[in-house]
Amino acid sequence: MTYIDGFVAAVPAANKEAYLEHARLTSPVFKKYGALRVMDNWGDEVPDGEVTSFPMAVKAEPGEVIVFSWIEWPSKEAREKGMEQCMADPVFNSDMTMPFDGKRMLIGSFETILEE
Repeated sequence: MTYIDGFVAAVPAANKEAYLEHARLTSPVFKKYGALRVMDNWGDEVPDGEVTSFPMAVKAEPGEVIVFSWIEWPSKEAREKGMEQCMADPVFNSDMTMPFDGKRMLIGSFETILEE
């Protein structure tokens, strides 16, 4: 089964195009090194919670939109090799500016247990 890297971030609404450009720059690199698919999703209905929520988890500030993204890999082994290659790629070692506060981004890797 596939292996997933998942991300949740708060992006200033004014940076939507910059975020999209960042995604368009990095997505081909992930795919070059084995990713099957890269998905970036701009928040549409992401409510605040009372106990927990996406906005609370990333400490979203007024004017920020929640972005939910993931990278699908064929396997954990492919992900480990691919991410190592991505981190060595010139695109990832350029002076690219992150269009959001990376310190508040949630990151996790997940083993797929059901795929239908």
